[in-house]
Amino acid sequence: MQDNERGKILLESGTNEIEIMQFTINNNLYGINVAKVREIMMSVQVKHIPHVHPAVEGIFKPRDVVLTVVDLPFYLTGEHSEPDPKDLFIVTNFNKMYIAFRVHTVVGISRISWTDIHKPDKTIANGDTGVATGIAQCEEQLVTVLDFEKIVADIAPETSIQMKEVESMGKRNERSHSVLIAEDSVLLANVLEKALQKAGYTNLKMFSNGQELWDYLKPMAEEPETLNKKVSIIITDIEMPSMDGHRLTKLIKSDPILREIPVVIFSSLITEEMWIKGKQLGADEQLSKPEIGHLIDVMDGLLEKTKA
Repeated sequence: MQDNERGKILLESGTNEIEIMQFTINNNLYGINVAKVREIMMSVQVKHIPHVHPAVEGIFKPRDVVLTVVDLPFYLTGEHSEPDPKDLFIVTNFNKMYIAFRVHTVVGISRISWTDIHKPDKTIANGDTGVATGIAQCEEQLVTVLDFEKIVADIAPETSIQMKEVESMGKRNERSHSVLIAEDSVLLANVLEKALQKAGYTNLKMFSNGQELWDYLKPMAEEPETLNKKVSIIITDIEMPSMDGHRLTKLIKSDPILREIPVVIFSSLITEEMWIKGKQLGADEQLSKPEIGHLIDVMDGLLEKTKA
């Protein structure tokens, strides 16, 4: 990466903005965070693989990499349709995986604030099973932003947080540290909470986005003498409606009192570019989902260091 490119990345850190790539399936408008997109390709014939999830169309090999293709129209509708030569593949990279998703058209990219993305209500989100992570206002259009981590976890559960990683650590002592967690995915928030509780971290407070956590945390800056009793460490996702994890990290690390609290970014988007952003903003550690065992080790280390 060139120095001027790095400078641009750092300059844009913590602005609470997101670029949404809009695409269509059956004339319905959907969105994906551009940070997850590696390239757009014309669709090609794929090789069928037996005994896989019905939404897995097969594999193909562009250049030197074999990619799995997910039939996103089928996943969303449950109805098979003949692939159209005009279809496109959106090649993504998150959770350290490259996956191609078939879509019908790509419309364009909009840069908006996370405050313009709203959490869908329960009639749409449907608890743990919903795949709409937010509804975005892009110019005159409402765009359904899909939870691609949830989609992949449905298709291949082993790609999500694994409780066996925690179980392999054996019996651990209970820890009274106050842990604040910002995670907008209902599914991942529940799994993360259970995993950390099993690891001994029982004093957890969950927030569905960075704004909620910040509203809870900000008044504590006025009570520095009791701050350590109320919050020991903060775990945050990056992608969240209202306020993302980068903006949250920037606000915390810019405050003369709150900046001493360890902040760990736990996200599917920890690429080299994102790592640079988080480092510039002052994050103490940055880990890629779904590495729950690594997260627990890092939490143990940061809290031990703070105590010392």
